[in-house]
Amino acid sequence: MLTFDNVGMRYGTGPEVLRDVSFHLAPGSFHFLTGASGAGKTTLLRLMYLAQKPTRGTFSLFGRDVVTLARAERPDLRRRIGVVFQDFRLLDHLTALENVALPLRIAGHSSAEIDAHVAELLSWVGLKQQVNARPAQLSGGQQQRVAIARAVIARPDLLLADEPTGNVDDRIAVRLLHLFEEMNKVGTTIVFATHNQQLISRFPHPVLHVEQGEVHLLPPGSNPFGAEMSGATP
Repeated sequence: MLTFDNVGMRYGTGPEVLRDVSFHLAPGSFHFLTGASGAGKTTLLRLMYLAQKPTRGTFSLFGRDVVTLARAERPDLRRRIGVVFQDFRLLDHLTALENVALPLRIAGHSSAEIDAHVAELLSWVGLKQQVNARPAQLSGGQQQRVAIARAVIARPDLLLADEPTGNVDDRIAVRLLHLFEEMNKVGTTIVFATHNQQLISRFPHPVLHVEQGEVHLLPPGSNPFGAEMSGATP
């Protein structure tokens, strides 16, 4: 699904934000992604959804070499990736239903099919009464759930979520984690960035922990924020 081999990343002439990153994600895997602010976690996600190219090393996605990939070929790969951004990136002039439906409309699905699937998903994430609300009428947590629904509606091959439960209470966070797990069961590869140790402890998935630009793989249930990293292996 995805392979990093000795990847380094820097912005301009500054120091490397990521260095010597090597790991792979198997198809259908589920990994938590953790790391302190400034550790390089966001940069790693940006590489994964093709917003950046590494400055050194090799990176392949869906069997394609991303480093040498022509610009014209990148949109085809991006369409196979779902992303939940921290800042939601909802379109203010569209309703919740219309925002979530956008990936299906772009893919050419019928209006009847779109309305049925989108309404069902919004109901599942607890927004049955807000389908016609615009982003300005929704709380931060509600906007976050709309963004998650939009990311999963088209069943992407790879789903990247940047702190998707950061603006919701624990009950909704657990429910959303179950939604991501259901996506994972039907084959979607998940990378779920979080600082919520309770979620990491409750759900048995391995952890990619970014610390000072390096990525370490930790076993399920680990406490990455208190872990002794010197013995971890990527």
